[in-house]
Amino acid sequence: MKALIASVVLGLHPYNTAYNKQIFSLREGIELNSVKVGLLGFGTVGQGIATILSRNGDEITRRTGHRVTVSSASVRNTAKAVAAASDAGVNITITDDSASIVNDPEIDIVCEVMGGEQPALDLCLAAMANGKHVVTANKALVAVHGNTLFEAAQKHGVMFGFEPAVAGGIPIIKAVREGLAANAIQSLAGIINGTGNFILTAMTDQGRDFADVLDEAQALGYAEADPSFDVDGIDAAHKLTILASIAFGMPLKFDELMIEGIRDIQQEDVVHAKALGYAVKHLGIARRRETDQGAAVELRVHPTLIPQRQLLANVHGVMNAVLVEGDAVGQTLYYGPGAGSEPTGSAAVADITDIVRAMGADVSHQVPPLAFQADALQDLPVLSANDIESGYYLRITAEDKPGVMADIAGIFARHNISLEAILQKEPDPDNAADKSSATLLPIVLLSHRVQEGVMQAAIAEVEALASVPNSVILLRVETL
Repeated sequence: MKALIASVVLGLHPYNTAYNKQIFSLREGIELNSVKVGLLGFGTVGQGIATILSRNGDEITRRTGHRVTVSSASVRNTAKAVAAASDAGVNITITDDSASIVNDPEIDIVCEVMGGEQPALDLCLAAMANGKHVVTANKALVAVHGNTLFEAAQKHGVMFGFEPAVAGGIPIIKAVREGLAANAIQSLAGIINGTGNFILTAMTDQGRDFADVLDEAQALGYAEADPSFDVDGIDAAHKLTILASIAFGMPLKFDELMIEGIRDIQQEDVVHAKALGYAVKHLGIARRRETDQGAAVELRVHPTLIPQRQLLANVHGVMNAVLVEGDAVGQTLYYGPGAGSEPTGSAAVADITDIVRAMGADVSHQVPPLAFQADALQDLPVLSANDIESGYYLRITAEDKPGVMADIAGIFARHNISLEAILQKEPDPDNAADKSSATLLPIVLLSHRVQEGVMQAAIAEVEALASVPNSVILLRVETL
């Protein structure tokens, strides 16, 4: 049995010696068909792709039967790219002319790793029009313009891969699109932004404030100088858009997502959550729902309290993880590095490998980009924020005087909101700024599941009470 397993891993036949000799002879100079890859961009991910294809070229050849190499890359700063290529030990042509990559007749596959929506979109469309297959690591490009790119790929009979666009080195797209093809996906929830997870992990484990940890993340290179895409949830929303479309067989609908970031997470709430047995994570959540009007989906990115016993609660630092629930398989979890040169490069090379294996075959027989046949996609409506259902964590700062708690509880009762837990601190008169005024103290509530619109209406009434001088802090709760 050990020999059989080893043979599979090494690409050998467990019993056929002649076959094995043929496999090993690939390393002895047999002339192979060459497949050339052109890179649009040669930053962190581009260098990772070139390094992997150079280092693992023999392995890729054994998997595909072709010699796959990076022939050239286009960049803005050629001197910097030439130095990076030299440092990485890869021999490629560096140019500042992106059009030369997409128009080069010798290039078979264009890999876009330049980022941004433009000129990436126009270059990818031009490459497809020239009959070239395209792979991208650009989640914004796919989330916003994916429908256009899928159409173009089908029109020109080429393949379009985007595994590296979501969760770095985790093969989550292939898992949902192919590995779980037998399932009707019910939901998925993921930590799909490493920067946000690094910040929340430090806030939880080290008791630090958001701004302090963000500074460290920027110093370590985990966060950009402008961290908005990460901490405001845009990056995670791009990735969730892609995953949800594959899971539910629906067009990409980035503009309809509910998105909240983590800038306003306070250390006080992280501590309360911990005391109640929860961890605060920035999640992307997609869930299929049956409504009175038919099937619909929830698509939302926001800070979320999840039970500490949940596997997702124990994903720390810059790591990513996605929990997927299918009707046949139940829950499955996919964990790994969400970014980085070689982890993301690994996903890109996996797409390149798939394309090389299928080159020459009828593209219409390949796995569809969104898992379902193009004419079978369902335009499922995305529920509005008011229609989502969740549990809720509420922190209410109220005056410490008789009847206040009864007033608050009465409001929730009138809205049919059931409370699961109440955490109320004893008043500390020494903390009152003005001893003649009432002492303020936090009241922390956990609710059972309820519609967002109902909860927001109740919160508006609570905030209108004279005894509640500050806005109510709200975080959603998911048991997953």
